[in-house]
Formats: sequence, structure tokens, C-alpha cells
Amino acid sequence: MLSAYFFGSSEFAVPSLLESARQTILRGVVTQPDRPSGRGHRLTPTPVKHAAHELGIPVFEPTSMRAFLGEHCDEPIDLIALASFGRILPAELLAWPRLGALNVHPSLLPLYRGATPIQSALREGARETGLSIMLMDAGMDTGPLVAQERVAIGAQESYGELHDRLAALGARMLGEAIVRAHTGELATQPQRGEASTTRPLKKEDLIVDLSWPTSRLLAAVRAFAPSPLARAFVDGEWLKIVRAHEEEGRFAIDEVIAPNKGAMSWERYRQMRSAVRG
Repeated sequence: MLSAYFFGSSEFAVPSLLESARQTILRGVVTQPDRPSGRGHRLTPTPVKHAAHELGIPVFEPTSMRAFLGEHCDEPIDLIALASFGRILPAELLAWPRLGALNVHPSLLPLYRGATPIQSALREGARETGLSIMLMDAGMDTGPLVAQERVAIGAQESYGELHDRLAALGARMLGEAIVRAHTGELATQPQRGEASTTRPLKKEDLIVDLSWPTSRLLAAVRAFAPSPLARAFVDGEWLKIVRAHEEEGRFAIDEVIAPNKGAMSWERYRQMRSAVRG
């Protein structure tokens, strides 16, 4: 079996971590440091760190990638596998493994490079997306392709649903790429076509205007569900929109979260607001 390190942080990366642990001798897992989360701002480990501890694999949380390499470069390894890590690896680190670094990216590269490919495809109303396994280079998701598969996007599919489907597909495709790397059959081809780049979400990206066309509103709601959720200013307050649908060509809200409240149906919210007015 090949010796490897896995780099990843978010929930999307966990299936790929599990597959890497099955297909390689995993020397360690590199992830982002614990960060404050929730109302109490408690330090919370990444999903990948939690999964690695359950597997009994050593976890590293370096603040400097070059410092990490300096501490480990004398250890020969065959491969790096990476999924949703959240940081760019310097060229020196990419040169460390004998066979290079495989990256699991949820888009049809070169489309939707960068941080938010799934949300961007949904928000733009794309009918299909895909999963790419790339051999990393020093650019942002610019390396040659090892494998790529297309995936149709369901008409009502949310970010959470598509995220989980692509995470599972990515793990399966990564496993297949690791097998090919082991047998010396890891052929690549350059990315072709028009490129696009995404960026991390900002709070203002979540805001929707109810005067937008219905298709645009529904796409935004699906792109941010179940988290962080689209936001709209309704009846004097900001609401998070959990679910919505089209009814006779109009945008119809099904479920919302009001300030300091739990999720509730749109009907229940309207009743509550009417009672407040007296």
C-alpha cells in the first residue's frame, strides 16, 4: 500500500478521509486548528479531526505549511490526498510526496474553482455539476485532471443534499485514483474550457430581495439550505428562509426562522406576527 498524508477540514472531506485510510498507510491527517463555534464560542475541532481521532490516526494542525514540511520532509511518502482543506499548499509541500497530491473538488473543473463550488452552481441555476480529481499544482485548482464525472442537479435539490452526494462520489473516485497511482496508471489530462472562480461566502451573499424573479429566489434558497440559509427582510425583520417553492409562478415561502425563534412554517409565522400586532 502507498504511504500518505490526508489534508482536509470540513464535513465534505470526511468520506475521502475514510477512503484514504482504507486504501493507504495513512501516516497522519492535517487539518485546520480548532475554532470558536456557536453562541458560547467554544473551541470546536473540525469534522476531519474528529474522524481522524476515531480512526486513531495522528492529527496535525499547523499554522504554517512550510514549518510543517520542515518537520516532516525527511519522512518519505508516496502521496497526499486532499479534500476541502481550506488553505493553499505551497509548491515545496506539493513536491514532497513521490506521486504528488490528489485533490477532490466538487465541480467540473475548470468551472467553479475555489472555495464555494457547490453553492455557486446552485445559486446560478446550473442543471448539472460534477466531481473532479486533480493532481495539484501551485495554482488554485488549476492542476491536470485525473478523473471527472458529471452529476445532474435535482430540480429541488438543496446544498446539503448535493453536498452529501458529491462527498460520497468524491470518496469513491479518490479511492479509484489511489488504486491507479499504486499500479502506475495515474494518467492525467489538462483542464479544458472556460474557467470560473468562486470565493468564500460573505454575509451579504446570503441576502435575497423578494422582488427578484422566482427562479433566482428559489436558486438562492436551495444554495444556502440547510446552512447558513438565505436571509430576507420581511415585515420589518430579518428572516432566514429554510424552504420555499414555486406556486403559480410566484415565490412561496414554506418555512422560516425568525429572530430568537426556532424553525416554523410560514403560516405559523404569519399567525405569530398578527398576534403581536394585536
